[in-house]
Amino acid sequence: MNCPFCDHPKSHKHGKTSKGSQRYRCASCRRTFTETFDTLYYRRQVTPEQVEMILQAHAEGSSLRGLSRIGKRAYGTVVDIVRAARYKAQLGHNEEVQAVECAQITGDEMWSFVKKSKNDVVQKI
Repeated sequence: MNCPFCDHPKSHKHGKTSKGSQRYRCASCRRTFTETFDTLYYRRQVTPEQVEMILQAHAEGSSLRGLSRIGKRAYGTVVDIVRAARYKAQLGHNEEVQAVECAQITGDEMWSFVKKSKNDVVQKI
């Protein structure tokens, strides 16, 4: 397993966490981490199935308070999961979009998108 901090290829088992997850230690930077480090499941008291259910229901349009009632989780937990998923998705999107090369960008319907009116457009005399 590669170290998430320094990307060193060698990490060794380094005991278990209080919850029973395997802990690893990097041979290079000597920091410890778990398999779920830097994921939606890191340091959460929610199973991956519950996280998936919350995100699926949110994508289908359920309210956050409704999700907290149905999933029997605190409202703050549900909001935190959705925010973390949004952040991870934004990072992935930005990474992919920056790799796209283009020579020309077309802005169709731009004026209606920014809701400009005829009075807002400055006319040259």
